[in-house]
Amino acid sequence: MSFFKRIFKKEEKQRSLSDVRELKIKDIIVLTDSFGLPEALRNQQFQVSAINCYEFERKTQTEWVLIGSDDIELYLTLDEDDKTYLKFSLKVNSSEIESLFDLDEFSTVFDEPGNAFLDKKADNQLTSGWTSSQYQQNIYSQVGYFHRKDNRSENLSSYEGNDAGEQFELYALLDQDQTRGIDIEVWQDGDTDVFLTLYRPTSDIVDMFPGS
Repeated sequence: MSFFKRIFKKEEKQRSLSDVRELKIKDIIVLTDSFGLPEALRNQQFQVSAINCYEFERKTQTEWVLIGSDDIELYLTLDEDDKTYLKFSLKVNSSEIESLFDLDEFSTVFDEPGNAFLDKKADNQLTSGWTSSQYQQNIYSQVGYFHRKDNRSENLSSYEGNDAGEQFELYALLDQDQTRGIDIEVWQDGDTDVFLTLYRPTSDIVDMFPGS
């Protein structure tokens, strides 16, 4: 193969991105400046730092871990039904949960049959733009498995054992408009992760660049 043929072959392999589903590690997304986004996300760039997946009984979701300026970390999945929406998730700690909600009221999320109703107390700087005034529970104790794998290119084990993923229970709530929510993941060792979730149109990603 001549020198020029090698150059042209290399150029032909240059990736271009036209769909969120094509994102790989080190790729970059650019978000819109829409007021529908929290201020910290508007017109910002985020780089994919890791790819994981969530496995449920009837679906598997790819998760892109995004790192932005000031080390802001977000989690991106796709909510796919009649339409496809971007689902951004922001992890919050126990002190932030305490400022957002009455803890006794928050604990009812774990009570059967899963009909909790939450009123927000107040936002802080981190959570501003992520929350709604009220939430209604829509998922109770749904079993899932978390895999530190890219399910698009790696097979998920259907057997129990080290390769089966980390089991957890999902509890979730949505606001009246179903544009903001709360996801709670309870792991087998008792650890609990809480995420504020935001559902946005795919057009909120205005550009994507392949990673170096």
